[in-house]
Amino acid sequence: MTRPPVIAAWGAGVDSTAMIIELAERGEPIDMVLFADPGSEKNQTYAFIPLFRTWMEERGIASEIVRYQPRNFKHWPPYATIAENMLSNATLPSVVFGGGSCSQKWKVAPQEAWTAGWEPARRCWDEGGRVTKLIGYDASARDTQRYRHALVCEDPRYHYRYPLREWGWDRARCAARIAAAGLPVPPKSSCFFCGAMKPDEVMDLSIDELRVIVLMEARARPRLRNVQGLWRKPVLGCRGAIPRPGSITEFIRERGLLPPSEIDQIMDIAPDALLDFQAAQAALPVEKRTPMGDWLYDFQHAAAALRTTTRLPDDPERASARSRFSQGGPDATL
Repeated sequence: MTRPPVIAAWGAGVDSTAMIIELAERGEPIDMVLFADPGSEKNQTYAFIPLFRTWMEERGIASEIVRYQPRNFKHWPPYATIAENMLSNATLPSVVFGGGSCSQKWKVAPQEAWTAGWEPARRCWDEGGRVTKLIGYDASARDTQRYRHALVCEDPRYHYRYPLREWGWDRARCAARIAAAGLPVPPKSSCFFCGAMKPDEVMDLSIDELRVIVLMEARARPRLRNVQGLWRKPVLGCRGAIPRPGSITEFIRERGLLPPSEIDQIMDIAPDALLDFQAAQAALPVEKRTPMGDWLYDFQHAAAALRTTTRLPDDPERASARSRFSQGGPDATL
C-alpha cells in the first residue's frame, strides 16, 4: 500500500453511516471501519449494526467491532459494559458532570488499541507516516464546536479527516443520503442512558432500557450532590426548550413509560439487592465471582414479574422476594 491506510470511525449513527455510504459511492478508499461497542447502545442501534455491516461487506469494505476489556475489578463483580460499570460504582456517566471520559475509555481507546496491532498501521508508523482516520462530524453548530476542539489536538500517529464538513452536510442531509441508499435511518448513536439524550429519544427506548435507567439513578442517588439525575437539572422550557426534570426516572413516571408501581419497586428494592450481591461477591476470589451481567439479567426477569404481581408495601412476601432477588435466582421476583 503506497498511500497511508484509511480507517473510518463508525458510531452506527446517522452521520458516520452517511459518511461511509457517500465515500463508497465516490470510490474513495476505506481500508477498515471500526465500531467500538460499549455494550450499552440502544437496542435499535444493535439492530442496525449487522444490517449495515452486510451492506459494507457487499461492497468490499472491511469492518471490525472492538470493545474495551475491563481487567481490574478490585472487590467488584466482573463487569463487561459501561452500564454494568456505572451500576457497580454507583455513579452516572461523566457527561452528567460535564466530562467526557466515558467516550475516551469505551470508544476511543478500544479503537486505538486495535489499530496498534493492525499491520498496515504498524508499517505506516514504522515508515514515519500517519494513518488517515475519518470522523463523522457534520456541519451543524454542535459538531462545529467539537470539530474546533479536535483541531487543536495534534496526534503524531493520525491524520484526521472530516468528510461531512468538507461537503457541508448537516444531519438532515446525512439522513436523506442513508434513505437514498435504501437503508433505514438509524437512531442517534449513544448509550441508552446518556445524559445528552433528548426527551424524544427516551420515548423510543424499550422497557428493558427504561428499567436500567431507573435502577442506575436510584443506585447513584445517595452519592449525588449537585445533580438530580442523568439530565442534571430541570429544564423549564424557556426559549423553545422542551420542559423536562433533571431525573430521567421522573420523566419516565410523568410520561407513563413504566407503571408507577414498577418504578417504585425498582427504586425501593433493587439498589439494596445489588449491594447485597456485591457484598457476597467481594468475599470470593475474582475468578469465582458471578459477573455483573448475570445479576442484571436476573434483574430484568424480576422486574418483568412486576407486571403480573402486585404487593402492598408492608407485605411480608416482599422481604422474601428481596432475598431471592439479591441471590439472583431464576425465580426471583420483586
